[in-house]
Amino acid sequence: MWDANLATIPDGWRAVAPELRGEAGVRMSDLAGDVVDLLDHLGVTQAAVVGCSMGGYVLFEMLKSAPRYVSAAGLVSTRPGADNEEGRKNRQKMIALAESGGVEAVAEQMVPKLLGQTTQRERPDSIKQVTSLIVTNTAERVKALIVAMMERSDSTSILAKIDVPALIVHGVEDALIPPAEAEGMHRAINHSRLELIPSSGHLPNVEQPIRFDAMLWNFLGKL
Repeated sequence: MWDANLATIPDGWRAVAPELRGEAGVRMSDLAGDVVDLLDHLGVTQAAVVGCSMGGYVLFEMLKSAPRYVSAAGLVSTRPGADNEEGRKNRQKMIALAESGGVEAVAEQMVPKLLGQTTQRERPDSIKQVTSLIVTNTAERVKALIVAMMERSDSTSILAKIDVPALIVHGVEDALIPPAEAEGMHRAINHSRLELIPSSGHLPNVEQPIRFDAMLWNFLGKL
């Protein structure tokens, strides 16, 4: 999902997009540890870490357990809180759907929620792209990562402790996480910058790539 964005990265920056594993029993803290291990393997001691949605949950875990690796934080379409009861029930329904209908059924239900109304109306190419991203996974991988998200810990308490520059990006048309969550993070995190992207849902880097890239590269350019 980051390929098009990373193709425009400005001079002087190195981009790494890890593919997060999905296996039974994996936790958000495990995925954060994988990212740290990858940075160690690459000899990278500090990075501007950008996470969208579940990637944001992984970033929160890095900020808890390995903050020295994070020189700047990009929190895109994410929230610090754990799932409430309704959220857990919705994820359990999605697990059941993956078991009964496979990844195709998951894609059919999730794509309209992931993409904003403007994107669905005006950019059918994005519908095909996001559908393809989902169906290339196995049902087992999807289920494992849903469980990891459902069981993630609450990260609200660390917001006030984040002491690196933070960019918060959220689509105005996000149907999964309301923009109010981004506004709340902006108030809680010192040195944070909030960017709300019109005509975008839950995946602003896919739905509005030119605007998203301009915001991100501008942010990195000021570090």
